[in-house]
Amino acid sequence: MKANIKQEHLEKWADYLINHSLGGVNKNDIVMLKGEAICWPLLSVLQDKIFAAGAIADMNITAPDNNRGAVWGASVARHGSEEQIAKVPQWHIDRYRRMTKFIEVLGAENPEFFGNVDEKLAQAVAKADELPKNVRLSKNWVITLFPTQGFADMEEMSLEEYTDVIVNASIVDPKILDEVEEDLARLIKEASKVKIETEHPDTGKLLTLEMDITDRLPVKCVGTRNFPDGEVYTSPDANTVTGEIFVDLPVFQGGATIQGIYLKFEEGKIVEYSAKTGGEALQKIIETDAGSHRLGEVALGMNNGIEKVLKHPLFVEKVGGTMHIAIGNSYPASYVEDPSSDKGKAKIEEYTEKGIYNKSAQHVDIVTDFREGGVGRAIYFDSVKLAIKNNLWYIPE
Repeated sequence: MKANIKQEHLEKWADYLINHSLGGVNKNDIVMLKGEAICWPLLSVLQDKIFAAGAIADMNITAPDNNRGAVWGASVARHGSEEQIAKVPQWHIDRYRRMTKFIEVLGAENPEFFGNVDEKLAQAVAKADELPKNVRLSKNWVITLFPTQGFADMEEMSLEEYTDVIVNASIVDPKILDEVEEDLARLIKEASKVKIETEHPDTGKLLTLEMDITDRLPVKCVGTRNFPDGEVYTSPDANTVTGEIFVDLPVFQGGATIQGIYLKFEEGKIVEYSAKTGGEALQKIIETDAGSHRLGEVALGMNNGIEKVLKHPLFVEKVGGTMHIAIGNSYPASYVEDPSSDKGKAKIEEYTEKGIYNKSAQHVDIVTDFREGGVGRAIYFDSVKLAIKNNLWYIPE
């Protein structure tokens, strides 16, 4: 069964992705469109608009067992070897280098195809995909989510209901987010410390996680990278993260749902972790490399127009009144204003050597709910305690 989406909604969605997220395209652009064949209704509209604008659409249709269109799918992590995984085809890397802009349409025919893989080989696949991923991140890119029966089943929703949630959030003008996020971005830029308080649901213990964000830059997310969007993020000094946190909202990663996550940090490193659901999947993530034992992001969800909390990270991390942290890679834009410049690259390299910037093949967002019923209790930027109104974070007077 396939999603039934009105043509006018597909057109509007595609226009936002091309004109708002990518800032338009011209005859000099090569735009890679990546996604599974099941996402064809949106991919097709995007392709038509890109060719009509005089640009080139590079259609990268990925296999159903290939989570996020990585360099390899799950098959090699079941039946292959590390030696095979290391043989990344040069044409694959060249293809990413050749493109100028990138749209990824997420949406899986069957998310179960991603699972049941050898842990060590799955980590090798993540490492092998790091180079093309970093090439992609250096370009103008955006990611969106297309409704499929497989993902609707994961959310325990009918495809019709799931499609309504996805499409309704994806055809709203993203420009309204810019003003909503401005005050929080200014607060993050001026603050030195972040303190996050959560309550462990089993013991009632108040857990505190602290980190330094001195001189870090805030990034307002208004639909230019993720669509739909709605978050303000930065990356901390990875060395300074210390304490404990409980993360209650479910997230789908690598073919599994992970929920009820407990993390303990000492001197910037995860020294203890557990999950009520999906513990093995969490272990695979954290044990990928040295950087996956550290933190790369702290962010506030600022979209109160998402009708239902979904497990998919593209949606759950944007929900207004939530906070997420990311296990793994830091964001260069949180450290320097122009990460692509020689000066910016040199600064990132310096921060990496000092451990301030965290480098990892992983970047996995996990989300805590601070609304009524969630385990989140308080977030402080220096002495300022944030508040929530109408499911949106704000700074009390």
